[in-house]
Amino acid sequence: MIDGPYFVLTVLGVLGTGLTAGAFCAFSTFVMRGLAALPPAQGIAAMNAINTAAVRPAFMAVFLGTAALTAVIAVMTFVLWPDGAVVELLLGSALYLCGSFGVTAVANVPRNTALLRLEPGAAEAAGRWRSYVREWTAWNHVRTVASAAAAVAYVLALS
Repeated sequence: MIDGPYFVLTVLGVLGTGLTAGAFCAFSTFVMRGLAALPPAQGIAAMNAINTAAVRPAFMAVFLGTAALTAVIAVMTFVLWPDGAVVELLLGSALYLCGSFGVTAVANVPRNTALLRLEPGAAEAAGRWRSYVREWTAWNHVRTVASAAAAVAYVLALS
């Protein structure tokens, strides 16, 4: 079992990855379905408003703070190589950094940026909106599973 600073960092890792998984899960299970049910112009406007609201200190502290925390856990694990739980600690960090933070940076944020440039009432908006919802949600499923799996890996590291 891990103890000391590893214990505290890992508990915080469980909390951060779990909170992030929950936020992403909400989008995957009902938010995007609700937005997709709206007329395209309204769905686009609502998603743009959500994306703007997400870049606030409360969510960003959890999302980016967890990325920094998982990076610290990974570096400490490589440098100190603690007794036990090495695999779980490294796996939890890799899952979050690649599957949650990385996917956000390379898949979801670029789609959000493109959606923001789309005129909600334009002729091509409806088709682009349907594509956006399908693609964004698929990548969000990846983020959800990766964040939840990271939380599980960190929980296993604690046992």
